[in-house]
Amino acid sequence: MTDTKNSAVIDGLFKAGAHFAYSKSRRHPSVKSYIFGAKNKVEIFDLEKTSDLLEKAKMFVKTLGAEGKQILFVGGKPESRDTMKNGALAINMPYVAGRWIGGTLTNFGQIRSRIDKMLTLMDQREKGELSKYTKKERLLIDREITKLNLFFSGLVLLKGMPQAVFVIDSRKEKIAVDEAKKMNIPVIALLGSDCDISEVDHAIVGNDASLASIRFFVDQIVKAYQEGKASVKTA
Repeated sequence: MTDTKNSAVIDGLFKAGAHFAYSKSRRHPSVKSYIFGAKNKVEIFDLEKTSDLLEKAKMFVKTLGAEGKQILFVGGKPESRDTMKNGALAINMPYVAGRWIGGTLTNFGQIRSRIDKMLTLMDQREKGELSKYTKKERLLIDREITKLNLFFSGLVLLKGMPQAVFVIDSRKEKIAVDEAKKMNIPVIALLGSDCDISEVDHAIVGNDASLASIRFFVDQIVKAYQEGKASVKTA
């Protein structure tokens, strides 16, 4: 039964193109043991090992789901933005689907105050309370709301420190990873062959550059959280 399940996961990984790494010249030494071989100068991940890492990460995420813990989804590169946003929304989690704002975790109090300001201004605008301002002042407030919304709309649900951070490409999201480490927050990461696997707690080596691959891994993490949550209801 387990072998059949694992075979299905590996098949899914292969169809999603998760086996494609980068060229050998870009490979980080920590990823060497996860490389199966190379084709047309592009290295190939050992999908059995990727499957094992994915399963370990999913077990951790299921625990978070069962305990109702919060995961912050982080995916700023263009290939991951919509997928990470949709994945987070599917399980009602906060997300950053764009540029990471320095201090999001290490200076959360300041970040939260800007989120609250955005919510207050939006509420006032919706209730028509901004009519007391001049047309020029209202225009400036609208611009401020737009700017705040661009940076912080995905963080509205983040009331305090998350219990885990899930990132796509730990090299690209190094600042987010470093902040999580400083705050002792476990990091789950899909990382390509150019990343340092030792920098994250729950690493999943795989193609972190294609939409199909990213979508596969995000879907797996989301389903794991949902399974963990459902296990409490059926217990």
